[in-house]
Amino acid sequence: MDNLVTYALSVFMGFFAIMNPIANTPIFLGLVEGMGNEQKKQIAKTATLTAFAIVVVFVMAGKYIFELFGITIPAFKITGGILIFFVGFEMLMSKKSKIQSNDDPDDKSSLAISPLAIPILAGPGTIVTAMNFVTHATYTHIGIVIAIFGFMIYLTYLAFSLSDLIVKKLGENLISVIGKLMGLILAIIGTGMVTQGIKLTFFS
Repeated sequence: MDNLVTYALSVFMGFFAIMNPIANTPIFLGLVEGMGNEQKKQIAKTATLTAFAIVVVFVMAGKYIFELFGITIPAFKITGGILIFFVGFEMLMSKKSKIQSNDDPDDKSSLAISPLAIPILAGPGTIVTAMNFVTHATYTHIGIVIAIFGFMIYLTYLAFSLSDLIVKKLGENLISVIGKLMGLILAIIGTGMVTQGIKLTFFS
């Protein structure tokens, strides 16, 4: 039971670091600027549900995706770890991540799908994080990953729905500090994945 609790906490921290609802709130506000509250909520709902569906597909079908493309677990961990480390490093350096962002947010009619759902919420970093947690996992572990990701999606929806209030109360500076802390956690998670991949390649 203790192992499952530890696993669940690790999954939560991993998802929180890569998705970070608080840090993504100003991005959401920038994309929906000038829209009414109901339209903002509808976009938030569509974006979060789409992101949830995408990640769940990868979690459930990850094994078959690996087999289809001949991807090995060590190669996935090393490549995915480098990717996550890169995202975390950019956050630490206060750079807008090229992996997690989209430079063409002008299409207001489809921004719920892109760039919000893909790649801001369900980008490569999120998918890699999710699949990393379910490699060699039991059905119980897969259920935990899906449940925690669903909870993160719900938190993200709440953050987007209350985006004006959150930015007003916390301020841009505190949100920036939180983003840097999440970046450090991501960099550590990425380094751990690379280390695991190297161990599996040379010492297993």
